[in-house]
Amino acid sequence: MKICIVGPGAMGCLFAGFLAAAGEEVVILDKRADRAQRIRESGIKIEGVSGDHAVKVNVVLRAQEISGCDLVIIAVKSYDTESAVQSAKSLAKGATSFLTLQNGIGNVEIISKIVGEKRAIGGVTSQGAPLLDDGHIRHAGVGDTVIGRADGKVTEELRKITETFTKAGLSAKTSDNIEGLLWSKLIINVGINGLTAVAKLNNGRLVEFEGTHNLLKKLVAEALAVAQRKQIKLIYDDLLKKVEDVCRATAGNVSSMLQDVLKRRKTEIDYINGAIVREAEALDVPTPINSALTEIVHTIEQSYDIAVS
Repeated sequence: MKICIVGPGAMGCLFAGFLAAAGEEVVILDKRADRAQRIRESGIKIEGVSGDHAVKVNVVLRAQEISGCDLVIIAVKSYDTESAVQSAKSLAKGATSFLTLQNGIGNVEIISKIVGEKRAIGGVTSQGAPLLDDGHIRHAGVGDTVIGRADGKVTEELRKITETFTKAGLSAKTSDNIEGLLWSKLIINVGINGLTAVAKLNNGRLVEFEGTHNLLKKLVAEALAVAQRKQIKLIYDDLLKKVEDVCRATAGNVSSMLQDVLKRRKTEIDYINGAIVREAEALDVPTPINSALTEIVHTIEQSYDIAVS
């Protein structure tokens, strides 16, 4: 397959590295010339559970430099989804599909609005890969990638993508309930990401301290109330237990949102806990803990450059 990956962040580099090493034709679309040049010259470096290796990958600054594409993977932060898809929309020709593997909800809808619903594919991945430097990641955890369409149809395009991923060492499968899958992952992130960012704790510590464990339970309960009101068919019978299990299974992990806070970057809080708050307002469901956590993270972002006196 010819695959364009928009955004050379941690997940973008992981998929680009594995797919290119497997012989797929991969090109990265980047918006930063300096970073693109470094990756073009040095390749993508991967270390960790899958071993240490490097692979050369082409990087361009404009989609117009890419001729034809079977798959476009959107791998930017959720707040950049619209601009990322706009930058790559010229690739929407023939049977080209656009796949999101991002956090939060709403990304599939943004892609559908720009390039059409038939091209939009939603997905979640359990692969873990913190970014160490431009084009350099640590493969910290192996897991499945699950993809699907909003209409629930399992098409030949979906099967081809999962086969390509799996062949490259990125275990993948399809789902006919992508909405439930995306919401289930959202609720897991709701219970973990924002809380680690404000408490500055690794994932596993959240269930070790009574205070954060209680807050986690309340965050998840509010999100579940919203999902139930929306009649979302979630993929886990006990999502609170799933969140707690994920905390323990990824005990030493530094969540993406905590990494953002530590590096004084904008977070995805508006697309995780903030998304629950927005959905809840339309349904008249109270979400005081998610609302408070969202405001606290906003304040942290806004005060990065303010010294404590």
